[in-house]
Amino acid sequence: MREPRFIAIEGPIGVGKTSLAHLLAEHFNARVVLDPADDNPFLEEFYRDQAKNALQAQLHFLLARFHQQAEFKQPDLFNRAVISDYIFAKDKIFAYQTLGDHDLGLYEEIFTILDRESVRPDLVIYLQAATETLWKRIRLRNRPSEREISREYLENLNQAYNHFFFHYSDTPLLVIRTTEIDFVNRKEDLDDLLKQIRQMRRGTQYYVPMSSGENPPDKS
Repeated sequence: MREPRFIAIEGPIGVGKTSLAHLLAEHFNARVVLDPADDNPFLEEFYRDQAKNALQAQLHFLLARFHQQAEFKQPDLFNRAVISDYIFAKDKIFAYQTLGDHDLGLYEEIFTILDRESVRPDLVIYLQAATETLWKRIRLRNRPSEREISREYLENLNQAYNHFFFHYSDTPLLVIRTTEIDFVNRKEDLDDLLKQIRQMRRGTQYYVPMSSGENPPDKS
């Protein structure tokens, strides 16, 4: 696999996507493209009352991400590498967690049309973490829009992410357990990740630090 020009980083809330995006962008001299999630005016109300505000919040996410995806088709994408902290398909993960059957029908119609125009990354990096780890990180950063997140919602979302990426095959995929890794404060961890990226081939690869004592999941 040639050195990727478009790398997308994914994972549930609080896993460290944006921090890693900035680190990789610095290394690859790449342009950073961040998920416009924080600009959603329905987000705080959604976490407070999901049933009432789910469709508005989800459609706002979908359209904001679609408009940002349109920028990827500009010539600059091919002149400079791009690091994004999301993939367009993530929108469906959240939609299936929050929308009822009636709203999902409408959402699916809109998503299918917009997804045809989205740009597929050369490589997707999926960051995993235990729900308890995510919960602690979210409490620590204390963002106003995330204060109403419940532990149950976070657990369900984390499971949905794992299910989605267990079956993911659209692009090369590097899965990383982040519990034992500190890309920000340990240079050796970042250097090892860069090595993994350079060695990526087609399909899915799992990277688990030896110190974690874990084995990669069986995808057979």
